[in-house]
Amino acid sequence: MKCSWKCFVLVLAVTITAVAVRVPRLRQRPMHCDEAVNAVKFGQLLETGSYKYEPRQYHGPTLNYFTLSAARLSSAKNFSDVTETDLRIVPAAFGILLVVLVFLLADGLGWAATIFAALLTAVSAAFVFYSRYYIHEMLLVCFTFGVIACLWRCARSGSIIWALSAGVFMGLAACTKETFVISFVSMAAAFVLVFGAGCRDVVKSIKPLHILAALAAAVIITVLFYTSFFSNPAAIADFFRSYSHYLVRAGGDQIHRHPWYYYLKILTYYGYRGSATGGETFIVLLAVTGLVSAVRKANGAGVNLKLVRFIAFYTIIMTLVYSAIPYKTPWCLLGMLHGMILLAGAGAAAIIRSLPNTLSRVLIGLVLAAGLGHLVWQSYLDNYRHYAEPGNPYVYAHTTEDVFVVKQRLETIAGLAPDGHNIYIQVIFAENGYWPLPWYLRNFKRVGWYDHVEPDSGYPEVIIASPGMEQPLAAKLYDLRAEEKRSLYMPLFADYMQLRPGVEFQGFVVKDLWDRFEQYSQRPRMSDSN
Repeated sequence: MKCSWKCFVLVLAVTITAVAVRVPRLRQRPMHCDEAVNAVKFGQLLETGSYKYEPRQYHGPTLNYFTLSAARLSSAKNFSDVTETDLRIVPAAFGILLVVLVFLLADGLGWAATIFAALLTAVSAAFVFYSRYYIHEMLLVCFTFGVIACLWRCARSGSIIWALSAGVFMGLAACTKETFVISFVSMAAAFVLVFGAGCRDVVKSIKPLHILAALAAAVIITVLFYTSFFSNPAAIADFFRSYSHYLVRAGGDQIHRHPWYYYLKILTYYGYRGSATGGETFIVLLAVTGLVSAVRKANGAGVNLKLVRFIAFYTIIMTLVYSAIPYKTPWCLLGMLHGMILLAGAGAAAIIRSLPNTLSRVLIGLVLAAGLGHLVWQSYLDNYRHYAEPGNPYVYAHTTEDVFVVKQRLETIAGLAPDGHNIYIQVIFAENGYWPLPWYLRNFKRVGWYDHVEPDSGYPEVIIASPGMEQPLAAKLYDLRAEEKRSLYMPLFADYMQLRPGVEFQGFVVKDLWDRFEQYSQRPRMSDSN
């Protein structure tokens, strides 16, 4: 695959664009519950040096181990040292790598289609949003596409290095999230559909050494990560056992059940105030165009029709499978969306090739540039202005910005308390619905987490509780027979705070600390006298 200096400049420009829209203000958005859970899981690895795969939750180990490298680069030694930037830079890095990997298909898609697909990947609101989200999905999409890209390079060059690289990506995908199986099955089915009866001949033409090298690399990577580098051999059995749990979740989880068109609706309809009209419909329409061009063989020189058809079948199959599964969360659309983006690049290039003269190509080029600009604007709105707005389709059961008020209030209280961050805090939520508070209270040394009021749990300086806990709390706190009775608890906030949509809570603090807080709040600030 040859690349002129002009192509190199374009690759560099697209990569810089991907960095520029992903890396700034990584601490801006509140931590989602899933991010906080992943963060606490990583904190155990950071502080103890050990990781144990749990087949019923948390997914695979790659997110934790790659985060360990990021935390060490930032000199974080304890969980309390870790910041949102240390965590979210990991999916951001793999989001950027995903953009770069697109260029490995340039001699199959054509340079025009490749550049456009890379640009769409760089600025897509969904890809930017979840590149700044501390969950496994961006790593999964990157590793899955890495398999496709490396296999393509292996087929073109015959180099065993690319076979080994494909195997490494296979192993990393398997070590990231259990749903990698859907992507791999979609790849296999697409391969069969593209080559049909000729599949056997294609397979025979592949060198056995390449197959063995890829499989060996995949198995080695999988075993290393899941066993925590051989410290937990039982994790291999746990890996296979995990599928019984996820099959049950896929069909029976009522909270996350959505209709079959859920993902398409997310991409094409934005219903919140302040958003740009149409969402990412531009990508979907161009993807349909790319699909039509592949069916009609409307591809020019330098375009491999079988590769485009493979991507088309791969995308269609994955879209059908994910749409058929009742369990749906918005980040699960990334795999199928990336396939759509690759097809969209092919569609844009096919449109330009089909035009008869330079003027018409310039005009359609302006239309494509306008569509790309619309995506950039939508991405900015979704990621930097409405990043916690419930109407944003990528914001899903998300933490509100009230959590920042809570954290700041508790930090102020700790600064006024004789014990500082050693004050005793009780957090009481039904069904342990207090996430992501464990992340925001990581600096406090004495925090008790409860799903009900414990009569014998002591009398803390601060209580944070959901509304349903107030009656049993009152019975405990103001019981005159209590041996260690606090004089009085005061509300920590003027009104109920909202942790997530529909999840409210109130805080209470002992009166002596509340009095100190009021005195502190009434002190004249430097700015007040200016």
